[in-house]
Amino acid sequence: MVREQRLKPCHSSNQTVGRRREFTMALADNASCAKPSDDAVFPEIIELNVGGQVYITRHNTLVSVPGSLLWEMFTQKNIRSLARDNKGRFFVDRDGFLFRYILDYMRDQQLVLPEHFPERSRLQREAEYFKLPELVKTLAPKLSKQNSIGDEPCQSDPEELSPSMDTARNLAAASAILGGAPGGSITATAGGGTGQDIRRSGFITIGYRGSYTLGRDSQTDAKFRRVARIMVCGKTSLAKEVFGETLNESRDPDRPPERYTSRYYLKFTFLEQAFDKLADSGFHMVACNSTGTCAFAHEQTDDKIWTSYTEYVFYRE
Repeated sequence: MVREQRLKPCHSSNQTVGRRREFTMALADNASCAKPSDDAVFPEIIELNVGGQVYITRHNTLVSVPGSLLWEMFTQKNIRSLARDNKGRFFVDRDGFLFRYILDYMRDQQLVLPEHFPERSRLQREAEYFKLPELVKTLAPKLSKQNSIGDEPCQSDPEELSPSMDTARNLAAASAILGGAPGGSITATAGGGTGQDIRRSGFITIGYRGSYTLGRDSQTDAKFRRVARIMVCGKTSLAKEVFGETLNESRDPDRPPERYTSRYYLKFTFLEQAFDKLADSGFHMVACNSTGTCAFAHEQTDDKIWTSYTEYVFYRE
């Protein structure tokens, strides 16, 4: 009888624990059923992957222009219908670099482009894709040939703004007017004097970096290893006039004609070719300098590897 009395409280305790577990599980099921679906809710901060470029912005920015493509994407109820990358970011298969201007426009409906922006037509195409009609109108080319002082030039081809083109037109008109004068047509330099060609004065600096080996005996001849690259520094219009197709502009492709650059280089590696082209264009060397530093010494032969940098300054009157 004693054992039976002791077992009864234990049996009652097990029933109480079981009921509590059932009650807890029921509450959890009710909570899961009451949880709202994430399909209809966009987060406040949204990460975008546009052509491989990642952008982070607010949801309000993306829906700031009603009727645009981004507005249509981020006002729909089903988030799962939007494409995502492997990290869960919303993916848009467009030009990732030009999208920065699209996003800037979505923030305050104003367009601010860098000076001499070369991809205006491509940005206009992106604006058409994202359904931004006001931005498309802003990017549309102007019909008038002459812009007012307040207009932003932003030409696709910077060469159209070169004063040398206007000079050539003026000289052609003057030649037509004075074609009957003795001596035939007239030509002039940019400084105002007459001459054989239309040439402007200016400086062009040629620089190159090379390396050479010098042995322990200082009387031995240095063995030049290579000339890595011939750099060109000067006004863009002069550099293009002298070197033409042999000028590599890939490191500074959008430089206007009347601006200076130090990032152009030549497609060949012989200094004599550069000197010949400069001499043919009427330039002559006025200064040069060179520096040399010892990079390291060869362990077996004690030969020292030197690195040198040399610059030649040319001028045309």
